[in-house]
Amino acid sequence: MKWTDIHDIAIELADAHPEVDPTAIRFTDLHNWVVELPEFDDDHQRGGEKVLEAIQQAWIDEVA
Repeated sequence: MKWTDIHDIAIELADAHPEVDPTAIRFTDLHNWVVELPEFDDDHQRGGEKVLEAIQQAWIDEVA
């Protein structure tokens, strides 16, 4: 998975962290959780604020 795989990342995060409210997550935690996903294989520094916002929104949509 790459940073551009927003929806796949959101699904994986929802599965990995079902107890987490994605509307209340800090971006530092979100970034760390994304790069820790087993399927994630991209430059850790490329996950900027816009990408993290998109992942957060996709995660919110996934659990809604």
